[in-house]
Amino acid sequence: MAETQTEPDLSYIASVTRVRAAAGALLRDQAGRVLLVHPAYRDVWEVPGGTVEPDESPTDACTREIREELGLSIPAGALLCVDWVPASPPWDGGLMFVFDGGVLTADQIPAMRLCPDELDGFDFVEPERLGEVLIPLLARRVTAAVAAIGQGGVYLEDGSAPATR
Repeated sequence: MAETQTEPDLSYIASVTRVRAAAGALLRDQAGRVLLVHPAYRDVWEVPGGTVEPDESPTDACTREIREELGLSIPAGALLCVDWVPASPPWDGGLMFVFDGGVLTADQIPAMRLCPDELDGFDFVEPERLGEVLIPLLARRVTAAVAAIGQGGVYLEDGSAPATR
């Protein structure tokens, strides 16, 4: 017997929660320091990455952002963490992905070419100093990502493990 296809309930679909998504890369130097970038349009430090575009996967967004921001062709590696960030108007809630970009080689660091429309600086920061440089939410997320290297990904809510909030 053939199944009948029903039309989707458009009013229900319109009511489903929408979330924004962004993807970043945890890149390190040979000494284990974390690469942070300084956006030209904000006075904060971040990991390389950005918004997931329509019809783009988080891994593809991460790879694209590394290429656009740093001029490097580095695929997104293992998922280190996904962080649910609650809505903070005007922003909707979001899922923030951090992928392992690996350790940059001695040739890759001088080959980096910052996109001048997006970035005006970069630095390598020791993992124990992330809290001094990053905003608290991002410091928690990146610190958790560093701890997850080789351990499997972690799930966070607002930068912390749900049981510890």
